[in-house]
Amino acid sequence: MIELLTVLTALAVLILFAALALFLIRIVAVLNSISGEPGGYSSRESYVGKIAFGVRAIEMQTSHLGPEVTQLNAGLSAAADGLRSIDGHLVRTIENVVRQEAG
Repeated sequence: MIELLTVLTALAVLILFAALALFLIRIVAVLNSISGEPGGYSSRESYVGKIAFGVRAIEMQTSHLGPEVTQLNAGLSAAADGLRSIDGHLVRTIENVVRQEAG
């Protein structure tokens, strides 16, 4: 009985490794199909290379935004403080108008 279980276990391990190898080969094939030819130019275009180029371009074009956003935030904070002050004045004006009309 132990011999049978040993053989079945060994067979299950072999099937597991065969399935693992098969799926790894398929994954590598898909990755190769989207990345183009390694190590040079080819007739196949590299989609991964195009994506990396686009991401780098976006990074370069937006790199100057960091300091500008900080300045913009400071300006918007000052504007928000001014608007709060205006809101307070308007609330008091409305309260005074309501009091005048009532009395």
